[in-house]
Amino acid sequence: MVKETKAKQLRKMLKGDKLILVAGAHDGLSAKLAERNGFHAIWASGLGISAVQTVPDASILTMTEFLQAALVMNEACDLPIIADCDSGYGNVHNIVRMVEKYESAGIAGVCIEDKVYPKLNSFDNREQKLVLIEDFCAKIRAAKATKQDPDFVLIARVEALIAGLGQDEAQKRARAYAVAGADAILIHSKQKTVDEIAEFIRRWDLDVPIVLVPTKYPDITFADLERMGVRMSIYANQALRVSVSAIDNVLKRIVEAGSTKDIEGEIASVEEIFELQGVPEMKLKELEFYHEKTISS
Repeated sequence: MVKETKAKQLRKMLKGDKLILVAGAHDGLSAKLAERNGFHAIWASGLGISAVQTVPDASILTMTEFLQAALVMNEACDLPIIADCDSGYGNVHNIVRMVEKYESAGIAGVCIEDKVYPKLNSFDNREQKLVLIEDFCAKIRAAKATKQDPDFVLIARVEALIAGLGQDEAQKRARAYAVAGADAILIHSKQKTVDEIAEFIRRWDLDVPIVLVPTKYPDITFADLERMGVRMSIYANQALRVSVSAIDNVLKRIVEAGSTKDIEGEIASVEEIFELQGVPEMKLKELEFYHEKTISS
């Protein structure tokens, strides 16, 4: 039996009626841990990938660097990878190359946002500049025309609310992107309540799934999201943020205490790290291969 592609898995989930839980990851280890804890897909986070190289999330890294990071995640786990591709790394020609490369690498889908290139992170307090609607629609059409796998997913991220342009502009953009061929619409907000997002969803009447990133309104529950009709919720940066606080805390305590005695019971064992690395499987392969050699001799 031919194994179902990850793009097919993601496409099936989008067509379903259950909330898709997506974890933001910044490397292979964080992707594997997300899989172990029951998430359905991985968000190859632009913020996270940039942060681990200690550069701003402002289109500093190249497409090749982002793709390589997504590839590591894809190989580390069996979950579909959704790549955060910022504003598409340029114009329609860059979009064409982006889709060719990500699709051929086995990435399940990509998300592009309607900000100018180079972009600013959505939570940066400087002015957020958006491209013209028709220019972004051209990117969507280019992406759809380029992909070879019908299951490869394209998510269009609407930043009108982030830019303070209001509900009418957000609806106008989202509807245009849906008509242009986006498989889902990610509507983003930096308000501390869900009210702005809820208003958008109340006005949304197209048969195109809605995706949220509830970073700024963390009180919302899975049940709340399902009642609202949200199809996918991306927890985009929590793993990154906890890794920073945890690493910083434990290293500080080692220096202050002068030993690692007090923290040993709180951190992962070396054996757990070996398990995540696949060391037990490596040992089994060694036994199998050496056993076969002995028999053949």
